[in-house]
Amino acid sequence: MKLHIGGVAVKEGWKILNIKAGPGVDFVGDISDLGQFPDESCSEVYASHVLEHVPQEKIVQTLAGIRRVLVPGGKLRVSVPDMDLLCHLFIDPRASSERKFHVMRMMFGGQTDAHDFHFIGFNERFLLAFLRQAQFSRAERVGDFGIFEDASSYAPYGYLISLNVVATR
Repeated sequence: MKLHIGGVAVKEGWKILNIKAGPGVDFVGDISDLGQFPDESCSEVYASHVLEHVPQEKIVQTLAGIRRVLVPGGKLRVSVPDMDLLCHLFIDPRASSERKFHVMRMMFGGQTDAHDFHFIGFNERFLLAFLRQAQFSRAERVGDFGIFEDASSYAPYGYLISLNVVATR
């Protein structure tokens, strides 16, 4: 199975896990508890702008849970807001107040509902270290995944605001 965590758009070959029920959602649940899925049941897991919604103390455990459901050699494609880039955009003295506010919302979450808050910020160093702690065998930063039209390819100021990483079990 290919599992899209946090997704809403139906795509052939992918099953959707979301914290909220909705059209096209196959499983309701939280990224930090994948207990409803058997070991080695997924060939791929895709999570775009979901991991930052997990409390800091649960990040390694959550990534280990994703690793558990992946088959050997399976891939995690994870996208998170890139705090290094967002900080640069925020402190740019030429940035308007509107732009700074938009960037701040990307850092802390849109806060449109109880699930839309960010608990942690990631840069490449942090994310790769957490993936190593969760015992992924390899992880590398990549450009746009080209799978879903979502925040992983969002570039409102000429730069991808996402840190996109492929990790291998």
